Amino acid sequence: MVYVLLGTGFEEMEALAPVDLMRRAGIDVLTVGVTGKIVYGSHNIGVEADILLEEMDLTQLEMIVLPGGLGGVASARASQGAMDALKFAWENDKFVAAICAGPTVLADLHITDNKQATCFPSCENQMGSALMNNGVPCIRDGKLITGASAGCAIPFALALIEALKGEETANAIQKQIVIR
Repeated sequence: MVYVLLGTGFEEMEALAPVDLMRRAGIDVLTVGVTGKIVYGSHNIGVEADILLEEMDLTQLEMIVLPGGLGGVASARASQGAMDALKFAWENDKFVAAICAGPTVLADLHITDNKQATCFPSCENQMGSALMNNGVPCIRDGKLITGASAGCAIPFALALIEALKGEETANAIQKQIVIR
């Protein structure tokens, strides 16, 4: 199971593009309301989360994804349950992914320490001892996947698919949505 954390102020493209593409790839994905069942993103788009944070079954976790959006990132930081879920995933060798400002939360948890990572350019000073790779849309270092920005949501989503289902499936989805 893949859980995508949605906190008030999340960046809609960074959450919904990966959810859409992973579901096209046949991956079980649930959106998780960190701040309630209906969560409003950074552009005031309301999304009904599939489940609430306390309904996550961490025994079924394969990957956890944290979209950016400054409000969404602040919501995750303010939620002990969200922080515990991210930490649990990392400590149990599950995939942990974040995009835009989201990787700064992973840096707070020392998940990005000495790992290749990227994030939104103005957030780089919050990445601690991550090995920053700023010229790429996304990067995978083992079980850590980070993305740079909303404009990189599609390559980020394809990297998530590749991590879970392989390059062939990621390429098939890329072909299906006609990226040129």
